[in-house]
Amino acid sequence: MRVAQQSALADNLTVDLNADYRPEFESFKGWLLDLARIRPVDELLKQVVTRLSERPHVSLARVWLLGKGDQCAVCSWRNQCPDQKVCLHLRASAGRSLLSPGSDWSHCNGEFRRIPLGLGNVGAIGATAQSRVIQDVAGNYASFLRPAWAQTEGIRGFNGHPIVYNGEMLGVLAVFTRIPTPDQAPTWVRILADYIAVAIVNARAFEEIEHLRTQLELENRYLREEVREAKDFAGILGQSTAWRELLRQIQKVAPTDTTVLIQGESGTGKELVAREIHRLSQRQNRPLIRVNCASIPRDLYESEFFGHAKGAFTGALKDRAGRFEAADGGTLFLDEVAEIPLELQSKLLRVLQEGQYERVGEEKSRSVNVRIIAATNRRLDEAVAEGHFRQDLFYRLNVFPIEVAPLRERKTDIPVLATHFVDQAARRLKLKTPRLTEDHVKQLCAYDWPGNVRELQNVIERALILAQDEPLKFHLPARRSPAPALAPTHPEPAPTEVKVLTEAELFQREHANTLAALTKTNWKIHGPGGAAHLLGVKPSTLLARIKKLGLKRPY
Repeated sequence: MRVAQQSALADNLTVDLNADYRPEFESFKGWLLDLARIRPVDELLKQVVTRLSERPHVSLARVWLLGKGDQCAVCSWRNQCPDQKVCLHLRASAGRSLLSPGSDWSHCNGEFRRIPLGLGNVGAIGATAQSRVIQDVAGNYASFLRPAWAQTEGIRGFNGHPIVYNGEMLGVLAVFTRIPTPDQAPTWVRILADYIAVAIVNARAFEEIEHLRTQLELENRYLREEVREAKDFAGILGQSTAWRELLRQIQKVAPTDTTVLIQGESGTGKELVAREIHRLSQRQNRPLIRVNCASIPRDLYESEFFGHAKGAFTGALKDRAGRFEAADGGTLFLDEVAEIPLELQSKLLRVLQEGQYERVGEEKSRSVNVRIIAATNRRLDEAVAEGHFRQDLFYRLNVFPIEVAPLRERKTDIPVLATHFVDQAARRLKLKTPRLTEDHVKQLCAYDWPGNVRELQNVIERALILAQDEPLKFHLPARRSPAPALAPTHPEPAPTEVKVLTEAELFQREHANTLAALTKTNWKIHGPGGAAHLLGVKPSTLLARIKKLGLKRPY
């Protein structure tokens, strides 16, 4: 019964074989120009195959575009593929089955989703960029990759053409018909393929323009955020040995694309170091985008990093690009990187290694080219040991570590910084610039600055606001000490004046004190009872100090 039904349908189609198809092909003119106005490539190709498949004698219309070999491991034709670097990707499909009218032929995920160049009629067109037309199969289905399918569906004609623009092979347009290919059909479908080529190039150009426009908007938005959020540490200011060593490391690593991990206490100026590295890099004309990993809600990390598609989750009202896309071609600064949730770290590692990611709610892989600078006030090696940070991600970030010394270890920088912050705050607050006296400098140098440079800046700004036209006074927190059980019966002697040391004297004291701690602990650096514990500093800080002071362990 099915064979008889198929034969009857085919006979009915064949009756019109000698009809004049010029009016039908003339109808193409009404929508050829419309194709050039469609910007998204996928929408354009869907429109083409849908309109072609509306002809009653058309069984199937499809478009393949040239692309990289990306599914070789699961491709049906992998054993017959001459070159797995490139193949034809099925991008649009439309048609209807003769015997199964309810079948969906619009999907692009079947066995023909990839076709090697040179394989079958479609592959031959892709390999040679030459049209291939079969006017009448006449029962010979050997040229089809699936002869049984062609015979069952009553395929009589094949009309395939390359999609070429300025000599560049873009893809293949193929039409399978249930009547012999009309004489006029190859000419019109060839014209249609040429229109498709132009439209594809135009659509891709519009997509590139839209991408650049979106990226520019992202850059402007994120840079405006940076202007609001950034704390100006006044450029790289300082004169201490530690600060000069930091500048030397910045100048060494900046011209490269090496990943940098900046470590240091909160308020030491890690973001300033990242900005200086970017300023001296080859990416200086591209954006520096900052992500404060500690301020992102846990469930929004992936969207913030990679963006999301419209409807990906409640509240996703439109497509949104993430920070990686905004930083494309430039630098991405991951501040407080230790706060990234463990479950997201694998996705971050992938984009760092492969340069590819997907937006939330989208399957399309996107490529990105960014330089990574990370910063943290925590010891990442300790976080790895505690199981809070992936070891492979730590190694990926820790290519060139930079340690920013706390302000208490470079007090010779305080006069320079204080002078600048006084001038800066006075201009911003539109106040008269007060005089910074030697007593002021002594008071500032005598304090340990647990909040580092940020605390220094805030203390100075608060002092200027309180002073107005009065003399400048700094209100520094008192050092914590246990309260005495009883009040002293005799008054405390007045504190002696703090002696201001020269840079050479400070160096000698630091050298002698560090050497004494190392000698006492037999040069044990880490752990309880080690020199770092004895001095009250981190092991990494002590190691940097040993190098700076030129200390050598005796043998």
